[in-house]
Amino acid sequence: MPSPSPWWDPERHRDRRAGLMLRNRIKARIRAWFEAQGFVEVDPAALQVSPGNETHLHAFATELVGTALDRQRLYLHTSPEFAMKKLLAAGEERIFAFAPVYRNRERGALHSPEFTMLEWYRAGAPYTTLWDDCEALLGIAADVTQRHAWSFRGREADIGRGLDRITLDEAFRKYAGFPLLDTCAAGHGDRDALASRVQAAGIRTAADDTWSDLFSRVLLEKIEPHLGSPRPTILAEYPAPEAALARPVPGRPEVAERFELYVAGVELANGFGELGDADEQRRRLIHEMDEKARLYGERYPIDEDFLAALAQMPAASGCALGFDRLVMLATGASSVDQVIWTPLGEGSK
Repeated sequence: MPSPSPWWDPERHRDRRAGLMLRNRIKARIRAWFEAQGFVEVDPAALQVSPGNETHLHAFATELVGTALDRQRLYLHTSPEFAMKKLLAAGEERIFAFAPVYRNRERGALHSPEFTMLEWYRAGAPYTTLWDDCEALLGIAADVTQRHAWSFRGREADIGRGLDRITLDEAFRKYAGFPLLDTCAAGHGDRDALASRVQAAGIRTAADDTWSDLFSRVLLEKIEPHLGSPRPTILAEYPAPEAALARPVPGRPEVAERFELYVAGVELANGFGELGDADEQRRRLIHEMDEKARLYGERYPIDEDFLAALAQMPAASGCALGFDRLVMLATGASSVDQVIWTPLGEGSK
């Protein structure tokens, strides 16, 4: 089978151009919506001392060479989160960015090594406010394209019917057949308790699986296939071991103010009520890097300026949404490469 012509071939570009122009229109409408809400658009720098500290996210590294030929290892960020939270600490209250971000080891219909993250923060707002923001953004994209029935690989979602909402514990009970939260009641995962339930549900386990490994496998195999159809779904109240940068739900230390948005089976956004405890955040980041070292033999630095900024950051909520995925779904494309102006190679579809 012959290889497709490159994206810059005039005939192929002509075929792609309609979707790319819709991308521009969606971006313009979203920008106008944020500005009408009193947000300020910011441009967080991509070059950082730390790319982010999530176990399974892999960064691109580079080297800064000074005029005296001194050298410093830097990274392209995997998210603008650290930089944008520093702006909250500086006094900004409502900010958003269309930020180019970079993730290594990711390629496919839903992944590109370089993509656009739409990220926004609201100081003083509960994290449930972000759910309304997500619904509004879906509505904008549907209105621009005049397509309210979105689909991806046989899964469909009606954008005009509002959002379904389900907690992680409810989802585990409904789709996996067992409860989750009693395996992390003290905020730390009971690996053996979860493993016995996972095995009873017919899901494979391994002797070196951690609690988080088991959680992720059940989420991928039993729960995610049911999300985002026939309506977009908010999956909320992540268990404490999966809190990432989210604060605990008040009075319920076993769960965090974290959610994800799914549309037609596609994970589209990840949001937090932001953690403001620098000591707890440091502990979590170190744990993530310990896991990265165990699994991949590498670790990234901790951004000490970010942790220092948390002491000044006001209570806030923030969300990151994959803009290319949003455009892909809204236009009916089959991969993000089809709606990226200059995609890197072809990737696997």
